[in-house]
Amino acid sequence: MIFTTFVPMSDSKLYYAIGEVAKMFEVNTSLIRFWEKEFDIIKPKKNKKGNRLFTKQDVDNFHIIFHLVKERGYTLEGAKKKLKDNKEDTIQNVEIVKSLQKIKGFLIDLKEEL
Repeated sequence: MIFTTFVPMSDSKLYYAIGEVAKMFEVNTSLIRFWEKEFDIIKPKKNKKGNRLFTKQDVDNFHIIFHLVKERGYTLEGAKKKLKDNKEDTIQNVEIVKSLQKIKGFLIDLKEEL
């Protein structure tokens, strides 16, 4: 199972550029664009230049997709079906993983201080 350390989102930002989102998940921007096309829950705004601007909700949805595809090993079709059939359960699982990652980080920091 892959446990990527997610870069935390800023509370003051309304939108994130595609490069920032890709960096959060340690993936290429092409994967972000691909997932945007494949999953209808991702709906970035575009500025006059056509640059994608992702909201916090979009980033949260990327967390769910990332969890299903990269951490749980779902195919894209399987992830789409899971989101359609039981999105709430999936969201809870993602939140649990995030909490465990925070605890792990805290424990690692604590260990280094000893």
